[in-house]
Amino acid sequence: MALLGAEKLQRGAERVNALNVFPVPDGDTGTNMNLTMASGVRELQGKRSDSVGRTAEALSKGLLMGARGNSGVILSQLFRGTAKALSGLDEADPMQFAAALQQGVDMAYKAVVKPVEGTILTVARETARHAQQAARRASDMESLLQEVYAAANESLQRTPELLPVLKQVGVVDSGGQGLVLIYEGFLEYLTGGAAVPGDAARESAPSEPFRHLTDAPRAAEPARTASPSAGGKAQAQLSTNEIEYFYDMEFFIKRRLAPPGAPAFDEDAFRRALAADGDSIIVIADDEIVKVHVHSRRPGDVLNLAYQYGELTELHILNMREQHREIVGEEIDFNALGTDLAPDEALAVAEVLTGSSPQGIAEAAYEWAPYGIVAVAIGDGISGIFSDNNVDIVLSGGQTMNPSTEDFLKAIASLPAEHIFLLPNNSNIILAAEQAAELSERSVSVIPTRTVPQGLAAVLAFKDSETPERNAALMAGAADAVRSGSVTQAVRNTEIDGIEVQEGDFIGIVEKRIVISESDLQEACRGLIRQLLENGGDLLTILTGEGSDASATDELADWVAETYPDVELEVHEGGQPLYPYLFALE
Repeated sequence: MALLGAEKLQRGAERVNALNVFPVPDGDTGTNMNLTMASGVRELQGKRSDSVGRTAEALSKGLLMGARGNSGVILSQLFRGTAKALSGLDEADPMQFAAALQQGVDMAYKAVVKPVEGTILTVARETARHAQQAARRASDMESLLQEVYAAANESLQRTPELLPVLKQVGVVDSGGQGLVLIYEGFLEYLTGGAAVPGDAARESAPSEPFRHLTDAPRAAEPARTASPSAGGKAQAQLSTNEIEYFYDMEFFIKRRLAPPGAPAFDEDAFRRALAADGDSIIVIADDEIVKVHVHSRRPGDVLNLAYQYGELTELHILNMREQHREIVGEEIDFNALGTDLAPDEALAVAEVLTGSSPQGIAEAAYEWAPYGIVAVAIGDGISGIFSDNNVDIVLSGGQTMNPSTEDFLKAIASLPAEHIFLLPNNSNIILAAEQAAELSERSVSVIPTRTVPQGLAAVLAFKDSETPERNAALMAGAADAVRSGSVTQAVRNTEIDGIEVQEGDFIGIVEKRIVISESDLQEACRGLIRQLLENGGDLLTILTGEGSDASATDELADWVAETYPDVELEVHEGGQPLYPYLFALE
């Protein structure tokens, strides 16, 4: 059911994207839901089970880590609640499955601060309510899913009556449509035939299920890299000094013996840290132990990195330059590191290399900065501005690609900081950031910045000397004081808020409201700026993106200086795609 539901969503992702209310080129509800569901399926395929409880748990875990955008986060919460209800069950009957759908709805509503009716939440809620009624008379799961699919379709068709903007534009809710596609896949797997919405669905006859889906192969095991054999002649072709990463290190980390307050182990972040000054990296991790192999120039740094996650054991450090000298017959100048070392000897080597005792290594690992900041941005210019202003990690993303919950968790785990601030810089990324903060065991605050200009204002308000609570208030206040605008090209004809939009027009958006549509880019920018400045303002910042050019930008800047002489103007290269200009007014 899950596999075919994911396949249906994947096939319909562009159709879901097309239902986006705004005629902007980056409507991505379908993309986000598809990527979220795909993450769930990958986890599910790696943990196949005949138990419905364990299957639901694996799907839920994958969805949770891969959740992107508001729609993806809500989808992950729906299945998270469903998995909790099915936990411990090998089989589920219609009553239990319907109750699980309801628990998923309850969890999803808790995750959203201000639930909006006429969205995926409404479709899920009304469907679960009907499922609980239908389960009392359902003879099997197939008949229940026929009711679920029919109810979901009926609820979806009612969304324009609950959310006026949908009715105005003439579409149903995109997230609700995505959920209906998943339910459609569920039903088609059980019946073996095309799902039929409405009353006809209740009359469809069952047939042979799609057996090929359950027989799909598991994800392939990673290929093991064979070590090439090397005789003396081959080694003679290489100079000893050409062996760049010459300390061959191998050891285990006992995670269950981690020091108090140790950070959660993030395998991908650990690999990246090793790769910063090493190669031939192999990391094999399970719940209790991590096997590590790496070639490095700085074994002390490797030990410092690894020690924070647990006790180190079975340490072996070889000097490959020393081995090479022996093979090619070079004169040996030293041999202190040319043999396998016992754990105590290896730590003694680390002390020589780093100038720190084993105790000092442990202490150094915990000399973290008081603060770390993670921001989301797209475009080299904007990313550079964030990096130049106290941001430690810039996640690539925005409207065109929303970072997942897992992306945030990896960034959090890789930062050696006591308290971390997350700046999502997009209203569609806030829920994923908040979900990551909830799942992380670190001290994390989410500043709910809805635009890049708000994020930049928040960063500039940050003060290293203030407490986390005070900084959170300062950053949020600075973000709220910014009015944001953007200009992009419309991808379809529509009429919204009394403004007629033609495909190809340049539309100006203030916060989340279309305020102008013009065939000329300059006119669209000027009209948007007038809207931004109608209530005054002191500083206008323009971020140029793809589709802008220097002469047009200069012309726009001259117009601002002439029309609003009291307003200070700053222009920066942002490099963002799809939006030739972003605006911020303070």
